This record gives sequence, C-alpha cells and structure tokens, in this order.
Amino acid sequence: MVERTFELPDLGEGIAEGELVSWLVAAGDTVEEDQVIAEVETDKALVEIPSPYDGSVTRLHHDEGEIVPVDAVIATFEVEGDEEAAAERDSSSPSVDAGGGTGETAADAADTDAAAAGTPADAAADASPGESPVPSGRVFASPSTRTLARELGVDIGAVEGSGPGGRVTGADVRAYAQGASEDAPTGEEPAAGAATASAAAAETAATTTADPEEVAAVGNGTAEAVEQRGSGVGGAAAERDRTLAMPATRQLAADLGVDLNAVPASEEREGEPFVTPDDVRAFAAEGSDGASGVASGVAGATTTEEAKSATEPVTTADERAATETPGEGAAAGDLADRPGERVPYRGVRRTIGEQMAESKYTAPHVSHHDEFDAAELVELQEELAAVAEAEGVKLTYLPFVVKAITTALAEFPYLNASLDESAEEIVLHDEYNVGIAVATDAGLMVPVVKNADEKGLKQLAEEIRDLAERARNRQIKPEEMQGGTFTITNIGVIGGEFSSPIINHPEAAIFAMGPIKKRPWVLDDEVVARNTMRFSMSVDHRLVDGADAARFSNRVKELLAEPSRLLLE
Repeated sequence: MVERTFELPDLGEGIAEGELVSWLVAAGDTVEEDQVIAEVETDKALVEIPSPYDGSVTRLHHDEGEIVPVDAVIATFEVEGDEEAAAERDSSSPSVDAGGGTGETAADAADTDAAAAGTPADAAADASPGESPVPSGRVFASPSTRTLARELGVDIGAVEGSGPGGRVTGADVRAYAQGASEDAPTGEEPAAGAATASAAAAETAATTTADPEEVAAVGNGTAEAVEQRGSGVGGAAAERDRTLAMPATRQLAADLGVDLNAVPASEEREGEPFVTPDDVRAFAAEGSDGASGVASGVAGATTTEEAKSATEPVTTADERAATETPGEGAAAGDLADRPGERVPYRGVRRTIGEQMAESKYTAPHVSHHDEFDAAELVELQEELAAVAEAEGVKLTYLPFVVKAITTALAEFPYLNASLDESAEEIVLHDEYNVGIAVATDAGLMVPVVKNADEKGLKQLAEEIRDLAERARNRQIKPEEMQGGTFTITNIGVIGGEFSSPIINHPEAAIFAMGPIKKRPWVLDDEVVARNTMRFSMSVDHRLVDGADAARFSNRVKELLAEPSRLLLE
C-alpha cells in the first residue's frame, strides 16, 4: 500500500479558491474512484469533488469552512500500488508531510520535511531554489502572499504581520525582503533563494494580483511601499504596454496627473492588469507622501492643500449623505465598532455584489417601462398548459416571453450585443443565449438557456425548470451560467409592478417581467377589467439609444399581445 495526496482540482475558468462546505467522508473511510468526497463552494456554484482513487482516506487536510486555494492538498489516501516505484517517484518530487499544518501545498510540505529532518534552512532553499521553508507554527497569509514570499526567498514565519489579527500581507513580505537585502554584508554572494529577490520584487509589484489586505497595506504610503511602487506618481513601477481600467478610473488618473500604466494593478482581467480607482488613489497618495515631492507627482498641485485635495477620493453628494451623520462626518472605522451579527462577505454573495457594482459603474443604465393587454396570452397559455401537463411539462408564461424576446432580438441586434472596451468594438452576437435570473438561498444566480431561439415552448419550459431547480440546489455547473447575451428576470412571482433592473454586464440589456393580473384598461372607449402585463427593461446607453429600446419594447408587446404568432417562429 502506498500513500497518495489529492489536490483541489481546477474549479473552472478564473476560479482560484473555494470554501470547503462539507466533507462527505472521514479519515479511515474506504472510498471508490469518482465517489464524491467533498462539496466546495466557489464564487459561482457548489461543486462536488470526486475521489481520484480506490482506497482509504488517511487524512483530511482542511476543516469545513476553510477557504482552500486550487492545487492545495486536501486529502491523503492509502491505495494499492508499487511501493518501490512510489518511493522512487517521491524521492524525485516534493510530497506532503502527513503531520504538517493545514493549507500547505506540496512544495510547502517538502520544505517542512527538510526542517523536521534537521536540514538547515539554507540547504532546503538550495534544494528547492526560490522557495522558502514553511514554519511549524501557523501563519495567517493569503495564497498570493505565500507565493510572493517563496518568489522572494523569504521565510514567511519570520515576517511580522501588519494585517488584522497579525495577518501577513504582501507589503510585509516585500518590506522584509528589502530589509534583509540592506542588512546583508557587502561583497558577499546572496543566498540562493534571495539571489533574484530584488528582480522578483519588481516583477511581482507589477504583475501579482494582490489580496485585499495587501492593497490596504500598500495604500498606507510607507517608505518601503513607495519604493516598491516607484519614485513618485507617474513613475515606471508597473511597466506595461497595456492596462485595463474602467472609463471612470482613466478619468480619475487624468485628473490626478497619474500615468495609468505606472499604477500597480490589484486585479487581473483576461490575463491583463486591471487598475481600480483605489489603486490610482493609493498610488497618487504614495507619490505625495514620498520623498520625491508632490510637485513632480500631481499635475497642477503646487501646495500641500492642493495635493491633499487632489489625492482624496472623489465622492458624490449622495455618497457623502450616505456616509455622514448630520453635523459631522462619519469616522473611517465606524462599522468596526458597530454591534450586530456579522456574516462573511464571500462566495456567491460577493460575486453578485462585485458584478452588480461593475455593471452599474461601467454601463450607463437607461430604464424603460411599459404595459400591454395580455388577455390573448392568458387564454393561449391556459390552453397549451393543459396539453403540456398531460405530457409531464409545466408551461408557464416565461417560455412565451423567451420566444418573443429572441424573435425581437433578431430584429434589433444591438440589444443582443456587448462592448469590447479593450478593442473598442461592439460585438453583435450571432447566438441568442438567454439568462434566466433565479433567486436562491445563496443569492441571485443566472443560468443560461443556450440557443434559445432554436427551441420550442415545451423544450424551453423543461430546460428552464431544470436549470432553475439545479441552481436552487447549488448543483448547477459554472459553465451553465456563462455565455449569456440577454437576461430575463421575473419580479412578478415575488411582487411588484415595475423595477429598474441592473444589466448582467457585459450584456446590453435586461428584461424584467411584472405580474399578469386584472387592471383597468381602455377597450373600445370603455374602461374594463382586463388582464395586462407590466414590464421593465434596462439598456446600456453606450450601445442602445432610448428610441431603439422603445422600438424593441413595442415589438415584444406586439408578439405577446398576439401570441399565436410565436407558434410560427
């Protein structure tokens, strides 16, 4: 019997970590290959993790509720195999120490093994260039910070953390690496692990995606952070040929006299650095606080007061009203001392928040509201629902709306489009993938009906029901929530007449169904009780003008008011 370690596999494109929700096995259990052993929640869905082996579980490396990075060892198995071959393989590649701490990668554990065996730390560094030993005591640091420490040849256990609860940040690691290089005697060769520390620090400062604590620490304007960022605003600390940023961020950089390509990015989008407004403000503040002086850093800022006002975050009147109490401004740390239950802001909830914020602050929203006579739609739905029910299919109004939407989108292609800002091109999609917003216990999820225009009412009803059910049970796959070109949300099932829905960026529009019910309606110059549907729609005004939104709306109304036309589509 030999031991095999199992790392958390790739959970989908762009997903770097997940929360270990539950173990479905325990140490000592016998498992079969492909048996589900754990459930991991990502920022998109709940993912089942299958066992890669037939054998028995000898150790579970993480507790439920922990955030586990992809490629971190999560379990050790004992399986049947050739022990000599396994020993030979293990001697040529790092392995996980069965007695080490939680959250270690294979490389981390190999360093720990060297220390446990009495091997000097320098020798361990020589055996594995560029990586530092992991201490036996627990160190609080994010995966990106640990990676940075290994790249700089820093023993993360020796770094004093400045983050909450003593958490080690990227700025702490860089400051420690810089201090170590300054303290080293002149004329001596640097240690193998630190030989490339300064080069790696410069490269990492330009390309590493920082964790939130790292961003906060770098934003403090310490001398070390300023030196890593570059001497003054507009320096070449982050030499890049291309930088992604929202239009508002570019405007802020221009207002502060900041070279956007010199601002270290705290995020990455599609493999490219993505600079946020906070990155720009922190970089500008560091330039004014550093020894290089304000005059060379902030365009037009010639006095201390001018420099201060130039680097302060720009807030709107509404933002100030929301954060200030009458007569005095709110203290920065007000929320830290406020009583009340605290719920972690992560997973699906955080993803929803970030995506909604990105959409609202990127796409200028325009909302359109309307109403139509739905009497014929009600009659047709009742007639066809009885037939569909006999075949085991529940037919609601939603499939009719999907058919009307896809028919209208073919006539108004700019509502089925996206804006590629980096290429400065509008992408007119040649497929009609309709997202259906579903309320779940974890938050709003949007599974996508692919090629909805090619499907009939019954097929749409079945597919929507299946996707919605699996979304609520957290069994939907991440790829089933990607690739949408237009979104429909139904506010009528909960209550309400109209709404101003936020676009599912980077789509161009979203359609919100209201409830169908009897309302006063003018028919043949008489006010009668009539079944009507109210709906709302938001569009990205960069792509769709108000007139086009109204024309699209009129076409959808026309199709739903006389739904028999949809049967010909």
